[in-house]
Formats: sequence, structure tokens, C-alpha cells
Amino acid sequence: MKTLSLFFLLLPCILFAQKKNDPAAFAKSITPADLQKHLYIVAGKEMEGRETATPGQKKAAAYIENYFTSIGLQPGNHGSYQMPYSVYRDEMTSSALEINGTSYAINEDFQLYSLSAGSISQYYSEVVFAGYGITDSLYDDYKGVNIAGKLVMVMDGAPSSYKPSGKGWPASAPNMKVANAQKKGAAALLIIGHNFPRKQAATTGNMYKSPYRPSQPLPAFVISEKTAAAITGSDWTTLEKQVTPKTYAANVQLEYAKKVTRLESSNVIGVLEGTDLKDEYVFLTAHYDHLGTRNDTTIFYGADDDGSGTVGVLELAEAFAKARAAGNGPRRSIVFMTVSGEEKGLWGSEYYAEHPIFPLDKTTVDLNIDMIGRVGEEYLKSKDSANYVYIIGDDKLSTDLAPITDLVNTKYVNLKLDRKYNDLNDRNRFYYRSDHYNFAEKGVPIIFYFNGVHADYHRATDTPDKINYNLLARRAQLVFYTAWEMANRDQMLKRDLKLELPKGF
Repeated sequence: MKTLSLFFLLLPCILFAQKKNDPAAFAKSITPADLQKHLYIVAGKEMEGRETATPGQKKAAAYIENYFTSIGLQPGNHGSYQMPYSVYRDEMTSSALEINGTSYAINEDFQLYSLSAGSISQYYSEVVFAGYGITDSLYDDYKGVNIAGKLVMVMDGAPSSYKPSGKGWPASAPNMKVANAQKKGAAALLIIGHNFPRKQAATTGNMYKSPYRPSQPLPAFVISEKTAAAITGSDWTTLEKQVTPKTYAANVQLEYAKKVTRLESSNVIGVLEGTDLKDEYVFLTAHYDHLGTRNDTTIFYGADDDGSGTVGVLELAEAFAKARAAGNGPRRSIVFMTVSGEEKGLWGSEYYAEHPIFPLDKTTVDLNIDMIGRVGEEYLKSKDSANYVYIIGDDKLSTDLAPITDLVNTKYVNLKLDRKYNDLNDRNRFYYRSDHYNFAEKGVPIIFYFNGVHADYHRATDTPDKINYNLLARRAQLVFYTAWEMANRDQMLKRDLKLELPKGF
């Protein structure tokens, strides 16, 4: 009786402890309705496609920051929610091409191949014609031709008899012709193109991470056949058939001026501090940037890529904040980080990995969410179309992670976990294509959650109305339960596996 009485006295405490340690109540706060509410804003018209370092991206960053503030997360960057980093863009201010005293018009007679080369003002008294400018193991237009310090002119394309050898970019591609001419010491390159006059070319170039480079790109112009004929004279009519290297006397002036504009983008970071293991960290990441607009009218909304992951992080943050408010905060600190620059080449996560705010050796895991709101093309006709997620990378750095993933999923969500893309040799190379990879390179165990590509991938038609919000909620709940386990287990994940990259990577 005494023992039984003690049991009944302790029963409320036992039930309270069970309830306190049960994450299900908090996972249920991740709802289709809340995800939909967030996504129609994040992937809405006002965000203008959220391209890195644009006003639309900054609006999205402000929305995420305000939400982190509203649910009580701490700022993750020394008092600020945003972690800024610089990007750069070239803008052409002027260009000119003159041959033997005659000026030629941009877009009518020539265009810049790329705006990335440095500003030039060059004068030449001769031009070296070098066929198609191709060099590979079986064919060499530069054989016996010295082009060091010269202005070189080549044909676009390739001769009908040419067959590429090797893998990767064919040597006949324009970028390979530029690289080949630079390797052989050319000072500038003219590529004889077709279809002139052309529509006005963009005057701004692509963004890039740093203006400092080991070497500067080769200045390259695409010129019309009429312009080429002004250099070659009567030879022009037979040039394509003969394709014989020859040096032509011609006074050629090349002018190109640009300015380099420094822009700014940012990652948005909110932190929920842990309890007894607060100096160890669980990262939950997604990229909130997308492709922006085209022609100032077409918006690439990026609802699935990666609006779905972004709003997933928002809901995960709210669920953990509610758990803390209920007296069930995580043992480890949880860092909620939405990054920009992913579509440019994982720039934001790379910047964080190179400038970590929280020690990477104390970061137990990065759970990265990139596209979890749709049914991928491989599952459209599958019986599991509404009950799956691709799990990528959980077997690469820690023997702890995959078993935990399976146990958590079986206990709480019971999705089909498809590990098809765990193969590092998979031709899609998904393991290398989202922000988790910059953590993995530093030795942090990772999981990448993914629904696979679909017909609207990287198209303007990736809109919020096409999201499966019920499936999005279940996938986000799986991430929540997994993060809960990562945040509360006694030990950090073992780092007992070495990432073996495929040969030739």
C-alpha cells in the first residue's frame, strides 16, 4: 500500500515529464495553413523573385528577420539578425571598335563577349587569323602559330570534319576558345559571329564574389562578318573554306570601359539558446534567394525553390520557440539560418562556413531544407507520391546519423525516406548543389531534405498555388523531430566517416 500510494503521489510528475519530453504537441504547430500564409508572402509578387543583392531579396530578409524577432529568437550575428557579405557586378560604360579609321557600331557590327574583362584601350597594327581557335588532342588551329601578345581572330563554331574529344565543354565552345587563346598568350580575341545586327546586349554582367583574381579574363569581342571582311579584305570570301592561319595588316582600335559596383547581400540568423549544452549547436538552414526577374516583367517566384524550405525554417523556429515557452527548451542551441546566394553558387553558406559565428567543431549537425513543397517528377505516378522525401548525405560523415533519421521517422512521421541520391557519383550531383555542402566540407554531419525536380523547376511557373501544403507540413515535421533529437541527445554526433569525393571531382 505504501508503495502504491507513493506511485499515485508521483503519477502527476511522471505524466508531466512524459508530456514535457513529448515533441508531438509542438510539431503539430507546423501546419499547412501557416506554411501557406508565409509562402504567399515570401514567394509573392512584392519579393520580385528574391534574387541575391536586389531589393526583392532584401524585402524577404526583412520579413524573415521580423518573424524571428516576433517569436523571440535572439539575433545570431553579434546583436544583428543579418550577416552581410559583399558581391560585385560589372557595368559597361563605353565600348568602341575601329578598323582602318572606320568606326563600327555596337550591336550592329560587334558585341562584347563578356563584361568581366578589365577596361582596355588597345591599338594593333595587325591581326592574326587562327582558323576556328580550337585545340584538343586531335586538332590544333594554333599549331605553328605564335599569338603571344597579339590580337587574334577566329571563326565561331567548328569545321564539319571536327569531332570533339574528351569530356566536358567541347573545345569549339566560345568560352573554351577564349580560354585557349588566353592560355596561348593572346592579348585580345575577335570571334567572327553570325546574325548581326543583334538585339541590344545587356550592359551589366553577372554577379561575382570577389574583384580580386589571380589573372584577368581575356578581352573578347564578337564581330560581324562585315567587320571581319574589313580586316581580311578579298580573302573573306574564301576564308571559311581555307581556314589557313594568316596575319593581316590592319589598324584596329579596341576600347572598353566598365565600372565595378559593390553590392551587398545577407544571411538571416536567429538563435534559440539551449540549456545545459548551449555551447553546442544544431543548424537548420534553407536558402531564401531565387532567380529574380527577367526583362523586368517576368518574375521567377521560387515557391518550391526554396520558398518551401524558407517557410519550413520559419515554422520550425516557431515550434521550438513554443517548446521553450512551455518549459521544454532544447539542450543545445538551435541556429535558424536562411541564406542568400545559393542560386549563384552557394555563396551565402560558403561565406558563413568561412566566417563562422558559432564554432563548426561544436556544430553537431546541419539539417538543410531545399525544395520540400512539391512532388518530384519521379514520384508523380508512384503510390508514395504524397508520402516521401529524398534524404541526401546522412551516411557520409557520421555513422550515428542515418540510424537516428530512420528511428525518428518511424516513430513520428513514417514518410518513405528515399536515399537514391546519396550516391556521390549520381549524375545530378545533388549532394554538391545546396547549402549543406559548405558545412559538410568543414566536417559537419548533414542531411539535405529534397522533393526532387519537377516541370516548374527554375521556371517562372514555380508558384505558391502549386505547393502541396499537407506534404510540406509533414516533411517539415520530420525535420523538426530530427532536430529535436539532435538538440537533446547526450552526445554530439560522431564524426567517424571521411567524405570520399569521386575521382576527378
